[in-house]
Amino acid sequence: MMDHSEQAIEAKYQRLLARLAGYLPKDRASVDEWQKNLKREIVAARAKGEKSRHIPAVDALAKLIELNGIVRMYVEEMIGQVPPQYKNIDDTGELLEALNRIATTAPLYNPDPNKQNTFPMSTLFTYMMMTPAGEAIFRNTEFNGAIRGILKEWCNFLNGEKSLYVLNEGEFGWLSQSAFWFNKLWEFEFDKSKPHWGWSSFNDYFHREIKPACRPIEKPHDPKVIVSANDGKVYNIASNVQPTDTFWLKGQPYSLVNMLQGQYVERFIGGSVFQSFLSGADYHKWRAPIAGVVKHRQVVDGLMFSNAESAGFDPTAATYSQGYEASVNTRGLVFIESDDPFIGMVCVIPIGITEISSVTIQVNPDDRVKKGDLLGYFSYGGSSMALVFQPGAIDRFTVPNRPSSVNPDDGPPIRVNAQIAVARSQ
Repeated sequence: MMDHSEQAIEAKYQRLLARLAGYLPKDRASVDEWQKNLKREIVAARAKGEKSRHIPAVDALAKLIELNGIVRMYVEEMIGQVPPQYKNIDDTGELLEALNRIATTAPLYNPDPNKQNTFPMSTLFTYMMMTPAGEAIFRNTEFNGAIRGILKEWCNFLNGEKSLYVLNEGEFGWLSQSAFWFNKLWEFEFDKSKPHWGWSSFNDYFHREIKPACRPIEKPHDPKVIVSANDGKVYNIASNVQPTDTFWLKGQPYSLVNMLQGQYVERFIGGSVFQSFLSGADYHKWRAPIAGVVKHRQVVDGLMFSNAESAGFDPTAATYSQGYEASVNTRGLVFIESDDPFIGMVCVIPIGITEISSVTIQVNPDDRVKKGDLLGYFSYGGSSMALVFQPGAIDRFTVPNRPSSVNPDDGPPIRVNAQIAVARSQ
């Protein structure tokens, strides 16, 4: 049963992924303010008799709710189970209108870290995700597919010129002085003499290219040095991973059959997993940790807003659920056969979390990649990355594991192209 006390709600909120990643405000009152403003816009439009034209994906969700009784039951229960003091969405019509408004706008920057609220769908779902019905509906395959469709259309909007209005140097623009320092833009390639500093869309800005000098490749010609595929923080280093395991229970052991979608499982049984967490402010392109040949690549459509329940409600809303998400979330699979026979095959698994609507892989089977070569990128959102190694491939990891007492966003830092491990020699 959901605890409606202010203390319980606040504790759950402060451990949400988007809050930890910095895309929901530290001050939950800003979430309430955002939701109330959205509600006022919806009510005002209705009072004027205005009916916005829904994007096709929102219409598809409306049709699903209408025709699928189980989906309708959970959606209506989810809305109804939100505590009255936090309820700003009163029915499915308002939910659909809210999703339509989100998918046709770009997020604004806020210089006040306590009020940064740039994960709008997570903001919309903040209290709904805390309900029993919310936990259930976000694991429903058809509902999840409909939400994925909305996220993809939002991604298309963020890929286009209409999203450029937020790339300005005003107080709430992503090119403001505050945003420049918050996002460490001095590390990235841009041209201030061009409109919007040379970026063609919000997503072009989000997956901006970093200056090579800021991420040099560690020992590029030494095959024994394995480098990080991404910027971020260490979430977990695990050994002796099994073909199938109880990834949904406390501790979330890795389950290779599910992670790898049944591909090359036998090669990795008993091996290691190195998983890291990327915040929204991190560099969101990912690169080859080793040199070799790409043997297989695919994107697996999965869940996005589901959390591991473990022992009841999981208050971390995805951050502590990353082991679980490696098995069920939308993710990419890039299998690379190393040039070093002692390393063998490595699988690079970029994992989308919450607002992620695009995992883009830019290599193909039979492509030869060098250590540090670009493999792909995430579009707007927070994310995770898992590297899977064969048994015996790693002599030692050279970065420490995250202590269980430390939040995932505070784990040991890693940088793309910097050493994370040394392969065995014999």
